[in-house]
Amino acid sequence: MGIVPVKAALAMSEEQGMDLCLISPKAVPPVAKIMDYGKFRFEAQKKEKEARKNQRVITLHEIQLSATIEKHDMEVKAKKTREFLKDGDKVKVSIRFRARQIAHPEIGREIMTIFSEMLKDEAKVEKPPMLEGRNMIMILASN
Repeated sequence: MGIVPVKAALAMSEEQGMDLCLISPKAVPPVAKIMDYGKFRFEAQKKEKEARKNQRVITLHEIQLSATIEKHDMEVKAKKTREFLKDGDKVKVSIRFRARQIAHPEIGREIMTIFSEMLKDEAKVEKPPMLEGRNMIMILASN
């Protein structure tokens, strides 16, 4: 409508039975719009609710291995990890070194490598095996 005085804009909005809403108050001159503010808020809440409904929360599950794990036990853990990955979640694989095992972190790294090879079809390594204190941690995400 162009530049209109405030009183005239208020009169026009009352005449139409709507609200005068400031869109950009810091602009020179300020920009306002005649609209039904209640309907606008309702539509915004509806869009926000719809966006929240379609949102997927990714959780981080943890699978614990040991430095002395056997092949079959690792296969069982890999099967459970596949279930988590199919749900779209991330998996934190950890090995806790006990006593003198910490002197041989290469054994843990080897186990992590074997474990990731077992799951290479379903998962990619998001964070490679890293030693943090007495724990070695690797994070897997689905392809």
